[in-house]
This record gives sequence, C-alpha cells and structure tokens, in this order.
Amino acid sequence: MDIFTAGRDFVRRDARLLERRLFATVFEGADPQGVIDALRGFQNADGGFGWGLEPDKRCPDSLPLDVEVAFSTLIAAGARDDEMVRRATDWLAQLANADGAVPLCGPAVEGYPRAEHITEWTYQPGINPTAGLVGRLYQLGVEHPWRDQAGAWCAAELAKEFPEDAHGMHEALEFLEHTEDVDVDRVRDWLPKLQWFRADAADPTYGVTPLQLAPTPDSFWKQLFTDEQLDAHLDRLIADQQDDGGWAITWEPPGPAATLEYRGIVTVGALRTLKAYNRL
Repeated sequence: MDIFTAGRDFVRRDARLLERRLFATVFEGADPQGVIDALRGFQNADGGFGWGLEPDKRCPDSLPLDVEVAFSTLIAAGARDDEMVRRATDWLAQLANADGAVPLCGPAVEGYPRAEHITEWTYQPGINPTAGLVGRLYQLGVEHPWRDQAGAWCAAELAKEFPEDAHGMHEALEFLEHTEDVDVDRVRDWLPKLQWFRADAADPTYGVTPLQLAPTPDSFWKQLFTDEQLDAHLDRLIADQQDDGGWAITWEPPGPAATLEYRGIVTVGALRTLKAYNRL
C-alpha cells in the first residue's frame, strides 16, 4: 500500500472527527465549513477554546494553547470564520497581562488528566505562545487591538533575545515572518544553539525539525536550510510512517485516546508536508 493510502486509512479509522474533516478538506476537496463546524464543539461560551483540542491535557476550560490549535486548523483548511476568531481573540485580550502576553495553559489543567510536561512552566506568559498566536492572526488576515499590542511586545522581546528552545523559536518565527526587516542571518546563527532542535535527520530523539519550520516549499523560513537537509528530513518522514499507516509521536499523552488523537494530528500534518514537497 502506498504512503498516502495507508495514511488516509489510518485517519479514517483512528483519527478524531476534526482531523477527518481536515483531511477531507485538504485532500478530497470537501467544504472547509466542515472543519469550522467540528471546531465549534471545542469553543467555549467565553470565546476561547478548550476540551482537549490540543490533546495533551483534557481540561475543558479555555486555554491559549487550544486557541492556537484552532487558528492553525483554520489556516490548514483554508477556512474563514471571522466571528469565531474574533471571539477567541477577545478572550485572549481579557486573559493577557499588561504587555499583551499570554501563557500556554493555566492552573485549571491540574483538575484533569494531562501529560507530564504540562506543569507550572506553562502558566507563565511568554513568546510561546504569544508570538505564534499573533503570527497566526496575521495569516488569517484578522486585525485586532490585542494582535497589535501583543505584536509590539513580541517585537521588543525578540529584538533583545531569542528563545532558548526550539518550540519557543518556532513560535517566534511564526511572528517574525510578518514583520519588516527580518534578520535571517541572526535566526540562522541561533538555530544550532536551540534546545530540542533536531537538525540531523538521523537523530531518533524528540525535537523540532526543519520541516516544522518550513512545512512547504514556499515557506518563508525555507531559506534557513539547504535542499539536502530538507530532502533528508523528507526521507526520514517517509521512513517514520508506521505499519498501521499513521505516524507515531515521541512523547506520552495522558492516555490512549489522547495518543490516538495526537497521532491523527501528526499524520495529517505529515501527509500535508509530503504533498507540499511533492513526495506523495
């Protein structure tokens, strides 16, 4: 069975409704409204998103991490629902500190099953996720006072120093590509210093790869990498497909359902990347 068919069968069999709707939109021409409808079940009355939209915590409360996943899903589907996004951004504005920064999560997660890495560090406002949320609002073409306030804070923080870990840097890059006068050389020089950046395609450990920073050939940050680097990671991505057609994850979600949900997310992501790079 070929890469795509095996991946499709995994998504149809084991992924949650949201990823099945996203797959149908991206690969089968389905109406993106189906993705919006599936996302609506994760949006709370306060405008934020929760209910384990990001599966590493099963908390129903609204969390910025879940808002980010919602925005990313809309972007992937090419879907627009300005009211949905405006309500979520209004909620971010209410949560933000005086600078406009927001945290990934909050103490509400402690009442529900969660992965081991979802601890107090996720309660601190920071570039991760603030910069990523601002960058995604730019991608969605949504203007909002919080976007401008938080963006100004992100620009000032990143002018002083870059994040030390690859997740934070990924968020920073989501923002920086929408700013003027990006210092690409400064970014390139910083990459080897990042914790959890997996530059070597042969490295079996957990980490952020070049393909996550440049998921399509027209990605702004593709210029950070050589074609040989990207080809090696594409080869590795293909090799990492599992016997059941899906892709594995390299961390421990809070339970079997969350594990399957995350595998559905990364499988659709892997297929999207392989399609973009003409590897399917």
